[in-house]
Amino acid sequence: MSLWEYANPARFMATSGAVLPWVSALAALALTAALVWGFFFTPDDFRQGATVKILFVHVPAAMMAINAWIMMLVASLVWLVRRHHVSALAAKAAAPVGATMTLVALTTGAIWGQPMWGTWWAWDPRLTSFLILLLFYLGYMALWAAVENPDTAADLTSVLCLVGSVFAVLSRYAVNFWNQGLHQGASLSLAPGERMDVAFRLPLYLAMAAFVLLFLALVLARTRTEIRARRLRALMARERAG
Repeated sequence: MSLWEYANPARFMATSGAVLPWVSALAALALTAALVWGFFFTPDDFRQGATVKILFVHVPAAMMAINAWIMMLVASLVWLVRRHHVSALAAKAAAPVGATMTLVALTTGAIWGQPMWGTWWAWDPRLTSFLILLLFYLGYMALWAAVENPDTAADLTSVLCLVGSVFAVLSRYAVNFWNQGLHQGASLSLAPGERMDVAFRLPLYLAMAAFVLLFLALVLARTRTEIRARRLRALMARERAG
């Protein structure tokens, strides 16, 4: 079976319709378990106190903010090369989810950082690149809304997605590119002496898996909605022409 078979809207709708309830249920269970475990059954940090527990939302949200854009990039490249409408609609569907994840990451980062930094915001390389990534998300969605022809909109947004990928990479590796800045290093570093304690690491892994499942469920649901909306527009255009 070829992966490209799922580029057929009818095949995608049938498969996603069967998968979506299971993914949604797993996402709800995993998210509930991760947040309850993380917020109620982990100790306070000796320096940050209970504030550190916001990492169970901040880290997975930041991870998905970046990975959502990467998923959009892959889907956009498929559209540009193979002209499969499902891939373009999947990228469009993922944008609001990715933008929300980025906004959550910025907000929780500010709440987490304020007691440690003494400020809600700093023009740190990673924070700045995340803010620019959010603006790219908003620009991407605005471009889809502004262009009437869907194929033209898919072309233009795909090019914008290619450009914005630079800031997705910077958001992930800014701490490695620039040594200065208030933002800490990777939360799950494998370097000796920097690895997170297992009491925090295990629930964080579960929270990350939960956010992946949540993203997948939301994108599948939104892509199905976009396909239905495209069919409806085609039927309405056919009726007007007839």
